[in-house]
Amino acid sequence: MMNKMKSALPAAVLAAVWCQPGAAWAAAAALPPAHELSALGMFQAADAVVKSVIVGLLLASLLCWVVLLAKGAALWRAGREARAALRLLARASSLRGALADSRTLPEHSLSRRLLAEAEDELQRSSTAAPRDSLQARVSFRQQQWLAAYGRRLAGGVGILATIGAVAPFVGLFGTVWGIMNSFIGIAASGNTNLAAVAPGIAEALLATAIGLVAAIPAVVIYNLFSRWLAHHKGQLQLAGGQVLLLLSRQLDTAYAAPRAGE
Repeated sequence: MMNKMKSALPAAVLAAVWCQPGAAWAAAAALPPAHELSALGMFQAADAVVKSVIVGLLLASLLCWVVLLAKGAALWRAGREARAALRLLARASSLRGALADSRTLPEHSLSRRLLAEAEDELQRSSTAAPRDSLQARVSFRQQQWLAAYGRRLAGGVGILATIGAVAPFVGLFGTVWGIMNSFIGIAASGNTNLAAVAPGIAEALLATAIGLVAAIPAVVIYNLFSRWLAHHKGQLQLAGGQVLLLLSRQLDTAYAAPRAGE
């Protein structure tokens, strides 16, 4: 008898739904919507603090790629200029010859700027100045210019180190905040079902995932740029040394002429 009643119950429910579809649709609409566990759905369901953390981390990740494109192009151009300067200075036999060869290059090119610093110091100095003093002053001016040039070239790279160091902790803060709110909601509702607990925890963990997405590329790009800048710094020092070598040859000729006249 009980089996007959159990089998008849679903049939009665189906008949009621079939006969009254409006009531069935109303009951379905009254049910709470299923929680969407996609990244966008979890972001939309998160609270304001977690949303702010995720948006900030996404902006930091975007900034990393902007720095990669902008600074990568700047470093590539600087490396090309350094190689061209080394070729020009290596084939020159004198400082005046290097200056003449560099007239065809753009005014802001590395070789022209280094040679201009040396030429300007020679014009400012007395013709009777000791040779060592001239070389020391030209070397000092070159080092100052190269240091300023290196600082300009490295500008913006430090932000990558900051993002790589801070982004995981910011994501962890969003996770801790989201889990805390989830536990508060569980305590208030008294529902410890896994289906009710999992969405809130997933929303919280999304912040940590976005933090790692921002931090890992930032660290990789920063290390890449650091090696690139170190290599470029070595090229700059070589170019400066070539200019000092040409200056030394010119001073040899200038100081040897009076002795030959004697």
